[in-house]
Amino acid sequence: MAASGCEDPQGQDGESFLYFAYGSNLLTERIHLRNPSAAFCCVARLQDFKLDFGNSQGKTSETWHGGIATIFQSPGDEVWGVVWKMNKSNLSSLDKQEGVKSGTYVPIEVDVYTQEGKEITCRSYQMKNYESAPPSPQYKKVICLGAKENGLPLEYQKKLNAIEPNDYKGEVSEEIEDIIKKGEIKTR
Repeated sequence: MAASGCEDPQGQDGESFLYFAYGSNLLTERIHLRNPSAAFCCVARLQDFKLDFGNSQGKTSETWHGGIATIFQSPGDEVWGVVWKMNKSNLSSLDKQEGVKSGTYVPIEVDVYTQEGKEITCRSYQMKNYESAPPSPQYKKVICLGAKENGLPLEYQKKLNAIEPNDYKGEVSEEIEDIIKKGEIKTR
């Protein structure tokens, strides 16, 4: 996959920032719903963190009908994801999508490592106050499709595929169903 403007990873132009995605925003179609400027930069690893799923403040996500992804410090573990280079004009839409105002996620700064071992500082998001809960089948699918689309390491993809979803059988929004369909076509 070609690097999209990440020859200058720190975004020295002052107009952009780097965002490390590890959940539903792994999928291009998903991040582009609200953040059209997102350009694939690279696959990266966040060391000493672990992926978890949960309900923020104990409330199930109305969008996803299950636990949503977060990360927590866990020595020796790692979380793989995608670094997106984004225009600063999309910062507010990204914060809104991540529910920063409502307290769902808080923005954090993380140092991630590219597959070549280069360290990059990125913005990411973390739930601070949550109860562990499994993701819906649809949410899991979006994450797994994004991991496949962007070539996350196969061992990590296997871990994602092994996550047990909840037993939600209903619908998610048309918008989400649509990005799942597009993602499935793209990753065949």
